Formats: sequence, structure tokens, C-alpha cells
Amino acid sequence: MGLYSEIKEDFSNAYKNDPALNSKLNFLFNYPGVWAMVWYRVANRLYNANFKRLSRVLMGLNQIITNIDIHPAARIGKRVFIDHGTGVVIGETSIIEDDVLIYQGVTLGGVSLTHGKRHPTIRCGAVLGAGCKILGNIIIGEYAKIGANSVVVKEVPDNATAIGIPAHVIEKGRCKDQLMHNMLPDINKEMFEYMLKRVAVLEHILVEDNKEVLERDLELEKIYESFITAMKN
Repeated sequence: MGLYSEIKEDFSNAYKNDPALNSKLNFLFNYPGVWAMVWYRVANRLYNANFKRLSRVLMGLNQIITNIDIHPAARIGKRVFIDHGTGVVIGETSIIEDDVLIYQGVTLGGVSLTHGKRHPTIRCGAVLGAGCKILGNIIIGEYAKIGANSVVVKEVPDNATAIGIPAHVIEKGRCKDQLMHNMLPDINKEMFEYMLKRVAVLEHILVEDNKEVLERDLELEKIYESFITAMKN
């Protein structure tokens, strides 16, 4: 696909991914993520043609205007949409496949100063929630979903949801609606609920030593062990 066709597709993709876009004037002034992709397309062509200094200058100007930092050597596929975009950082050896949705504040960064592949690979259809940090040469699987503000340092399989610091896979299976971040489970809440129930059981044991309470305590212990095992994976 030629440069013009890729840019045209980026423009039409914005209308597909954002229901708030209802006018060309709005598009012109309020979609820095789309304009950052346009400048990246040009700079990437220049970088691959060995005009590396010019490409870096172009992306430097883009960063000043859009507040989005994309290295021109990064490999970005078709129909990648950066929504709002402020604070997005995409490192030099990052690979982003087709139809990826990226929200503001996302970082695709490295954890090493060595040369070679040191940034993440994002497979097609993945959704990267606002403020999430994906660090190192890891793979985020196809149609995976990363919760807002998560820090991902391990690979996430296809069709999985990962949240937390550090991020853990808490659900497998492709989500029908990629925007429903409000449906992600709250690990901290579940842990506190467990602790409150456990304290209540122990209080009952102190008051009356009976078999039923002890059985409930054993059940909670199994739940706790399963939770710890899941957090370690």
C-alpha cells in the first residue's frame, strides 16, 4: 500500500473509532493522534530511505505539536488509532500490527540499553488502556486488552485481559466490546473482601469452636491459595 493510501486509511479509521468525531473542523484541531500517525508515515519512509536525520527532525517537530513521541524506525501497521494521544511514547524497535487501539499516556518502552529488539510487539487488534506502560521485548497477543495504568513486563497471550502493577492476566477470552474498561475486575477489592471474611471467620472461631466454622475457614484458605497462585503467574 502506498503512502497516500495509508494516510487516507488513517483518516477514515478515526471516524470508525470515535463517535465524537462529527465534523472536519473537529478533526483538524482535536485529533493529534491521527496527525502524529500521518507524520510518522512520512518520517518512516524517510528513515527507511536512509534520510535518518531528517526523519528524526520531522518527528521532533511532531512531538512539539502533538505531544506524541514516535521513533521513525518503529514499525506500525494499518488502521492503528491513537485516541487523544497526549503523552504516548513509542520506542525505536516497537512493532505494532494492524487495528491496534492506543489511548493517551501509553508507553512502549525498553528495559535495556543493549542494541537490538528491546521494545514490545503489539499484535493485531490489541487495546492499550490509558496510561499503561508496556516495557521490554515482550509480546502482547492478538485482541489482548491492557487495563488503564497497568505496568506490563511479561507477555500477554492472545484474547486475554491484563491489569495491575505489575500486570497479571485476570481473564481469558476475547471481549465483545473493546471499550468496556469499566467491566474489568477489581483485584484489590476482591482481596479486601477475602480478608474481611477471613477475619470474621477467625473471630467466630475464638467465640465458638465448631466444625462448620472450621470448614468455612478451610474453604477460604483454598481461595487464598488460588489467588496467590494466579498472582505469581
